[in-house]
Amino acid sequence: MSAQILATKLYTPMPRSGAVQRSRLIERLNAGLRGKLTLVSAPAGFGKTTLITEWLPAVEHPIAWLSLDAGDSEPSQFFRYIVAALQTVAPDLGQGLLSLVELPQPPPLQSLMTPLLNKIAAIPHDIVFVMDDYHIIDNQEIDAALAFLIDNQPPQFHLVITTREDPHLPLARLRVRGELTELRAADLRFTSDEASSFFNQAMGLSLLPEHIAALETRTEGWIAGLQLAAISMQGQQDTDTFIQSFTGSHHFVLDYLVEEVLSRQPSHIQVFLLYTSILERVSSSLCEAVLQDTQYPAQQTLEHIQQANLFLIPLDNERRWFRYHHLFGDLLRKRLAQATDVDVKTLHIRASDWYEQNDQRSEAIHHALAAEDFERAADMIEQAWAASHGTAFQNGEQHGWMQALPMAVYHNRPVLSAAYGWVLLDFGDLDAAGERLGDAEYWLDIGNQPDHAASEMIVVDQSEFQRLPATVASARAFHALALGDIPNTIKYGQQVLALVEKSDHHRRGIATSIMGLAHWYTGNLETAYQFMAAGMEYMYKLGNIHFALSSTFGLADILLGQGRLLDAIALYKQCLHVAESQPYVVQGIADLYMGLGDLYREQNDLEIARDYLNKSEALGKQAGLPDWRVRFCKIQARMKQISGDFDEALDLLNEAERLYYITPVPNIRPIEAMKARVWIAQGHLDHAIAWASRERITPDDDTTFLREFELITLVRLHMAQLRQQNTHSHPTEVIELLERLQNAAQVGKRHGSLIEILILQVLLQQLLSNIEGALTALQQALQIAEPEGYVRLFIDEGPPMRAMLSTALEHGITPTYTQKLITAFEPDKKPERAIAAQPLIDPLSDRELEILRLVADGLSNREIANRLYLALDTIKGHNRRIYAKLGVKRRTEAVAHARDVGLI
Repeated sequence: MSAQILATKLYTPMPRSGAVQRSRLIERLNAGLRGKLTLVSAPAGFGKTTLITEWLPAVEHPIAWLSLDAGDSEPSQFFRYIVAALQTVAPDLGQGLLSLVELPQPPPLQSLMTPLLNKIAAIPHDIVFVMDDYHIIDNQEIDAALAFLIDNQPPQFHLVITTREDPHLPLARLRVRGELTELRAADLRFTSDEASSFFNQAMGLSLLPEHIAALETRTEGWIAGLQLAAISMQGQQDTDTFIQSFTGSHHFVLDYLVEEVLSRQPSHIQVFLLYTSILERVSSSLCEAVLQDTQYPAQQTLEHIQQANLFLIPLDNERRWFRYHHLFGDLLRKRLAQATDVDVKTLHIRASDWYEQNDQRSEAIHHALAAEDFERAADMIEQAWAASHGTAFQNGEQHGWMQALPMAVYHNRPVLSAAYGWVLLDFGDLDAAGERLGDAEYWLDIGNQPDHAASEMIVVDQSEFQRLPATVASARAFHALALGDIPNTIKYGQQVLALVEKSDHHRRGIATSIMGLAHWYTGNLETAYQFMAAGMEYMYKLGNIHFALSSTFGLADILLGQGRLLDAIALYKQCLHVAESQPYVVQGIADLYMGLGDLYREQNDLEIARDYLNKSEALGKQAGLPDWRVRFCKIQARMKQISGDFDEALDLLNEAERLYYITPVPNIRPIEAMKARVWIAQGHLDHAIAWASRERITPDDDTTFLREFELITLVRLHMAQLRQQNTHSHPTEVIELLERLQNAAQVGKRHGSLIEILILQVLLQQLLSNIEGALTALQQALQIAEPEGYVRLFIDEGPPMRAMLSTALEHGITPTYTQKLITAFEPDKKPERAIAAQPLIDPLSDRELEILRLVADGLSNREIANRLYLALDTIKGHNRRIYAKLGVKRRTEAVAHARDVGLI
């Protein structure tokens, strides 16, 4: 069911009659239309919305308005309202896009911005879009999507944001480029002339200049404080006494003024204000439902309150919907909570009833929870779960609903318990998830006992209860996988497949994907591939492109483990074609570009690899999977190793380590082991030895799949020690470990690992002067690798491998392929960066030059760290090395000297 749009949120508020003319600010707003963004940011009560509503009537362009509230922090809801607001000025805009957010798992918000921007760009006239009260939004995904929209918005589109706090948007970049107009508290405060105009003209008071100056000083030009003071002074006989008593910080002053304002109103107005303060928006129908007082019609009361200037803001031209000024509403609620003769819970229950009858479930649940009517709230939450087809909730609002319910409510509600179990799994709370799933399982068992009193169990949706065994089994499979319990993961996954119909693509897709991950953990790659490919197919049938494509990199990794490099490339290209054909930017497309880049790196097509990696980096923030940055750093580290930039490779791996978090995907290439390989390549064997000691890795360890990469790394360490004639390493134990690794890879049909193991056999036998044994192993490796086009696995081993390839060529072993590999060594002898051209004894690296250029652009260390996705300490370390190489001590000297010598 599509979510309803509340039309009142799209109405531009009416300008206040008799408002103070603020021409100085209007001029700045007009000038700001030449940029991308106008930001009006100041604390509550500084007249942000009032200023914009006074400015808009003079703007010659169509205006789209959106008043935000807490419910808009859910990405799909936010997108619906953006489109709805734009459709008020361009009715055809967004056709076809809204259907995407109604899918069982809608695309990420960032992915929807590209087609939306294309629609905006096609509009033949300028548009001004106002987002009011953006501070209410609390969602990083929305922040990132809005940043993408601002970066790419067409010239005829101008965005205005009012907010109490700076949003998480690229303000610094917009500021430097001259694309941002800012109005802040210092700008919005009333000047003396404006305060005088306000008191004596708008409010009809005859105050002396010294009275106005005193009030302005004590409120610091805070408009809400001045307005409350003016309202309180109406009818005052002794102005001097009042102003003298008007002291203290504006927080305390406001408490005093609210008391003064409320105490001067008729009792029925006071009751109306207090009782309806529990509502974010008010209408006559809703207010009547809450107050249940027929003596004073709500519509007339609302009009009276507005005419009395009691901070009631109309939301539509018909004056049907209103809201209280936020700060005024906060203080009304504070006073209501202090009242001992008011049953606030009853007010919330009445509001909840009204919202439910008007098909606004979110607000109905909110008020039911506020009333502590937990049973009724539980009923509605369970209905929301059923409406989502049994999938876990995906946003913080619904998670908050679940958390707000007392645990006792769950004990006899099996469907709700299972729902909460899934929610907790998504948030990583495994212990609590297990308890909630246990509650659901208890009632499933009890339901099979005819002598049990079924009346104790509460089920709102019987059809969802019938599907409950599959829902619980699916959650149990996920839970077991998170705990590393592979047998139970597979057991529960099989239960799901046995329980659900073939047409239930969602549950079958989830179960088969989880089982695929379980088999991957064991090294059973063929079975893992079959299950994960089936899971991807189910999601395609469901229309969930995002989930289907998110499985691609896992499938490709499995293919690589099998040595099927070409199949992995074909898979990425096939999925990339699907992603690029969508009308929106698909979440995960950055991962597809990244994966292809890494595979072309292996084939030594470095230019193509860099192109794909650059595309991935450009899209990573808005179109990457959650762990995109971790894997991107790991792949970039491999690229840096190719050009000998070992320090930069380590920087990238350290950043990956900082960002890493556990996911259901098996960690087959631990970052610490990757760092150990860099240390070995650098000759820093002490670091690598310390790694092996920390991880307790020895040649006697079992050659399990999950430790395969680490054990191969250990072989590399021992071989490096043998080259240095280190007595701590013995050829026999290395030979035996390699043989066990080779046997395990052959049995598991992991040809990707087998090629590397055979290469190490080649180099070890070469080291032991057994050239015949080395050639035998090399021939096996070449025969497996040739059909797939592997290159880097061989040439990354350096001169020892080149020597063996030359010997193999002399013996006629795969001559065409062998010659190709020998030829591939030549370009790698030349550094990829032209460091010889630098007029420095110790040239700057690529990364150091990049950082130096950003320093010259005026970016701070923290801004540079954010731009390059590196830790702040890493940037500081680079700066120290840059200063040392340039022979300077501070930033300005570094930039000046770099320009003098032509580095920037």
